[in-house]
Amino acid sequence: MADAEEKVKSVDPASLQMIEKAKEQEISTIFDRADKMKACNIGLQGTCCKVCSQGPCRLPLPKGGVQGEDTRMGLCGATPNTIAARNFARMVAAGAAAHSDHGRAVAEVFLAAARGETKDYGIKDTKKLMEVAEDFDIPVTVTEGEEEKPRDPKEVAIELGEKALAEWGKQEGELLFAKRAPKQRHELWKKMGVVPRGIDREIVEIMHRTHMGVDQDYRNIIKQCSRSALADGWGGSMIATELQDIMFGSPVPIHGTINLGVLEEDQVNIIIHGHEPLLSEMIVVAARTPEMLELAESKGAKGINLAGMCCTANEILMRHGMPIAGNYLQQELAIITGAVDAMVVDVQCIMENVANVAKCFHTKVITTNPRARMEEANTVHIEFEEHKALEIAKEIVKAGVENFPNRRADALVPDIKAPMVAGFTYESIEYHLGGSFRGTYFTLNDNIINGRIRGIGGVVGCNNARTAHDSDHLIVVKELLKNDVIVLTTGCNAMACGKAGLLTPEAAKEFCGPGLTEICETVGIPPVLHMGSCVDNSRILMAATGVVKAGGLGNDISDLPVAGAAPEWMSEKAISIGQYFVASGVYTVFGVGLPVTGAPVFQDHLFNGLGQELGGKWDVSEDPYEIARKMIEHIDAKRQALGIDKARERVLFDMEARRQLEAGVA
Repeated sequence: MADAEEKVKSVDPASLQMIEKAKEQEISTIFDRADKMKACNIGLQGTCCKVCSQGPCRLPLPKGGVQGEDTRMGLCGATPNTIAARNFARMVAAGAAAHSDHGRAVAEVFLAAARGETKDYGIKDTKKLMEVAEDFDIPVTVTEGEEEKPRDPKEVAIELGEKALAEWGKQEGELLFAKRAPKQRHELWKKMGVVPRGIDREIVEIMHRTHMGVDQDYRNIIKQCSRSALADGWGGSMIATELQDIMFGSPVPIHGTINLGVLEEDQVNIIIHGHEPLLSEMIVVAARTPEMLELAESKGAKGINLAGMCCTANEILMRHGMPIAGNYLQQELAIITGAVDAMVVDVQCIMENVANVAKCFHTKVITTNPRARMEEANTVHIEFEEHKALEIAKEIVKAGVENFPNRRADALVPDIKAPMVAGFTYESIEYHLGGSFRGTYFTLNDNIINGRIRGIGGVVGCNNARTAHDSDHLIVVKELLKNDVIVLTTGCNAMACGKAGLLTPEAAKEFCGPGLTEICETVGIPPVLHMGSCVDNSRILMAATGVVKAGGLGNDISDLPVAGAAPEWMSEKAISIGQYFVASGVYTVFGVGLPVTGAPVFQDHLFNGLGQELGGKWDVSEDPYEIARKMIEHIDAKRQALGIDKARERVLFDMEARRQLEAGVA
C-alpha cells in the first residue's frame, strides 16, 4: 500500500494502488511531476504578460498588497488590471474554442448524415429533432390543402444541419439558442450588449482585443469574455449536446460501473479517451461485430472490453452503459495496470506523457484526430473520417485486438469499482420529478418552496494535480447533500462522485439531509444527477431555465437558489464554462485559485461588479468546505429574497398561487 505521503495524492484507493506500482517501477506520472515542479507565483496571480516580444513583463503583487496608488506597469504601460483581464480573456477564448470546435465537428457530421452522405450515422431521436428545429425557427409541419401534416424528418434535419453550422460563421444578429434563456435574462443580455452574434466571431474578437495595444479597459475586455463564453454555453456546446442527442439518441438513466476495476484481465481492453463521441459511437458498434469478437477469440481473449476515460467516457456511458475506467488524473494509471491493449484518443485533456508510460508496457496509443497528434514514435495515427466511420472504427478495434498477445507481464488490475446511475438530462429530470402526468419542473419547484430541497448545486469540472485527486470534489458535494442541496454534475466531478458511491439512489439515505432523502427515496433517483460530459453543461443551463419557467422562484436564473462550483478545475474550458454560468446569472465558486489575485481591482470586478451587472459573479476558495459554505450561504440568501427561507407545509402550487408568490402575496 501507499505510504502516508502518497495517500494525500488521491482519495481513490484504486489510484493509490497504481501510484504505488508506478513508484516501484520508476515510472513518472503527473503526481510525481506535481511534487517536483512548483507553480509560477506571478502566473498564479495572472500578472505576467507575454503578448509581445518586449516582455515577458512580470508585475507581481507587492508583499502586503498595494499601498496607495498602484504604479505597476509593463513596458507599454499596461496595468495589472489590463494584463490580468487579457490573460483571463484568452483562457475564455481557448476554452470556448475547444468546446465550440467540438460542436462544429458534430454539426458537420449531422449535416452529412441528414443529406445521406454517410451511411454510418442517422437520426435516432426524431422527437428532439422537431423540438430543436422549432428553436431554430424551422417549420416542422406543412399544409396540404386544409390539412396540416408533419414535415419529412429528413428535410427538417437537412435544414437544421445547415442553420446549425451557420451559427459559427454569423457576423450579425444573435445566436438562435440565445432566446432559449428566460425572457428576463435574454433582455438583460441585449441591454448589456453581450448577446453573441456568431460563435467564431466572438472568439476571434477576444484574440484581437487582447493583442498588444488594443483593448485596455478591463471592464470592456470582460464584456467580450461574456459574449464569447455565452457563444460557448448557449451556442457551440449546446448545439453539440442537442445534435448528439438527435443522432445518437437522447440519454435516459442507465446503470454503469466505474473505476480501474472495470478492466478485464482476460479480455482485450480498449480505452476510449477524449471528448468527441463521433468516433467512440462507431467503436462501440465495431467492437460488437462478430468479426471483431471472433478475432479477439483467435488471439486468446474472452471478449472485447471497451472502457471510457474523461468525457468520452461519460458519452458512451450515458447511451450504452459502457464502463468508465476513470477521470483525468487516472489516464496514466490505467496504462500502468498493464491490461490496456489500446488507448484511443481524440482531443482535449490528453496528457502527452501517456505515450511515455505506454513505452513501459505493451499499450498502443492511437491518435485519431488531425488536430491532435503526438510526436512520440510509439504512437499510431489512424485518422477518423465520418464518411468511412465504421470502417475506421473496425481498423482501430483490430489494432487493439491484435496487440492483446503482446502483454509483457501479468496485469495488475485493482479489484475496485462502483455501481452508478447516469444519463440524466433536463428532459428526463422533468419526467422523474413529475411523471408523465406532471412532467414539468413544478414538482421540483414545489419542494424547493416548501423547504425539502434547500436549493440546487451545479458541481462540475476537471481534476487538478495540485489537489488530492477527487478529494475537493467529494467534500463539496457531500457538504451540499447533507444540507439538502440536490447536485447536478458533469465531467470529472461526475466520475469522482460515481467512484464514491454518490450516483446511486441508495446514497441519499447515507449522505443527505432529511428533506432531500425523502425526495430521492420517493422518486427513486440519486441525490447527485449525472448529466454528461463537460460540453453537456448546457443541460444544466436548460434545467435552470426549466425551473424559472415552471414559476414560483422568480423570473430569471439569477433569482434561483442555485450556485455552481468547479472545485478542482484545470483547463481553459473551465474558465469559459464559469464565465457563461456567471453571465447566465449563477454565483460560481472555483477551487484551486484563479489567476487574478495580482490585479485586485479586476478581481473585485469579477467577484462583485459582475454581480451588479449580470446577477452572477465569480468567487474562489482553496478550501472545499468553504466552497460549500459559500454556496449554501448564497442559496439561503436567494431563499430569503424569495420569501421561502422558512420551511413550509408541503403544498402543490397552481399557477395562480405562483403568481401571488412572485408578487409577494404568498
